[in-house]
Amino acid sequence: MNKMSIAGLSCAIVCIAANFMNAQTSIQVRNTQNFERNEIVSLSKVQLKSFLGKNKAEDLRIKDAQNNNLVIQWVDNDGDGKNDELLFQAKLDAKKTNSYTIIAENTPIPESKLTTYSRLVPERVDDYTWENDKIAFRVYGPKGQAEALAGVKGSTLSSGVDIWFKRTEKSVINEWYKGYLTDPMYYHKDTRGEGYDPYHVGDSRGTGGIGIWKDGKLQVSKNFTSSKTIAEGPLKTVFELTYAPWSEFGVKETKRISLDLGSNFSKFESTFEAEKPVPNYTVGITLHKNEGEAKLNDKAGYYLHWEKIDDAFVGEGIVIDPKIVQKSVAHTSETPDQSNLLVVTRPQKKLTYYAGFAWQKSGQIQTQKDWENILEKQAKIVANPLLITVK
Repeated sequence: MNKMSIAGLSCAIVCIAANFMNAQTSIQVRNTQNFERNEIVSLSKVQLKSFLGKNKAEDLRIKDAQNNNLVIQWVDNDGDGKNDELLFQAKLDAKKTNSYTIIAENTPIPESKLTTYSRLVPERVDDYTWENDKIAFRVYGPKGQAEALAGVKGSTLSSGVDIWFKRTEKSVINEWYKGYLTDPMYYHKDTRGEGYDPYHVGDSRGTGGIGIWKDGKLQVSKNFTSSKTIAEGPLKTVFELTYAPWSEFGVKETKRISLDLGSNFSKFESTFEAEKPVPNYTVGITLHKNEGEAKLNDKAGYYLHWEKIDDAFVGEGIVIDPKIVQKSVAHTSETPDQSNLLVVTRPQKKLTYYAGFAWQKSGQIQTQKDWENILEKQAKIVANPLLITVK
């Protein structure tokens, strides 16, 4: 090989190395808590600005310390057709820091065996349903409201949040609603070993519905009026619901709900506009017929209900910033669906909280203490987010 060829080869190697180094970005994710965490990490466009200025978003890959390509998900939060954040999953030991690398390459992104999912369900009136590998929820739409007001059997007039008991990691929404088309009781029976829906919501708050608490009564909205899917799987599903003005205060509400893979809690972010000053916004969990045990922890910001439904126990809970809580109460009533655990918060334009559950038959919990431990950890997670540094 002549000197010119050697020089050319050397230059090519140097150029390739330079491009490789330019394509790399270091990410440090730190867990400050004394327990293991397995969470979805979000990187904003600002954090990725240096990388995206030199590379295409579709070529971005994230590798862990063992050089494994990780599952990633882009999310367009505002619907403008441009990605706003990048997601990946990080598992960290207690008090540990993990290192990751962002690199540009066109290798396939790994497929996740598990996923999050959500959609509007016109085949059962117009429920909106969402799930991950652990839990599932649903809420009720405008057609369901119209049918309920017209007295159509099986329709639901409620802004409460229904929960579906799962004991499988796979998605069940499509399969369960498909079964419903031939058997309306399909997902109300646990005959396939996947779980079922035995949970009664009615006019209660279900697990995580809201209202305004005044003079010993709860003022609530009707069903949502519109829905919009923002993102679905594999790592996070996000959607928005809007509600017609409700209560004597003329509250207009937009509710953004998200659910991460591996989490027992949906994140609720309600944005309000009110015609009159509002005394509070209140988050609730149904106590059904004054059953089970409620535990209120205003100091730590978590609230627990533990009850037996059919032949197994379920724990429901709310996690919220304790700084915004006015008071909490386990309110009992002889009126059907009006017994609720209530967390009364100071009025604000945007209310953020987490609501979720765990079912004994899923294998995630066995005792009330198990469920309280999960709630306690979630409160610490909310108060102490992972520390992320991009270099």
